[in-house]
Amino acid sequence: MFSTVWCGYCQRLKAQMMRENIPFTEIDIEHNSAAAHFVENANAGNQTVPTVVFPDGTSMTNPPFKEVLAKLQALSS
Repeated sequence: MFSTVWCGYCQRLKAQMMRENIPFTEIDIEHNSAAAHFVENANAGNQTVPTVVFPDGTSMTNPPFKEVLAKLQALSS
């Protein structure tokens, strides 16, 4: 999950994922220029977070937790 420390949406999604024991790696785009560039490319030039990248290489921008959960369940079936 690409995020920033000040992003409330990032904090909420991170808390929801931790509550459900969903493993993830968090990358702060303010401290990683390659990550910021990736997020810009994934979001039409915008540094919109959270941007979540899934094991299949697809991504979602600021997704509701239910969509993240559904995507992970679909990938595991």
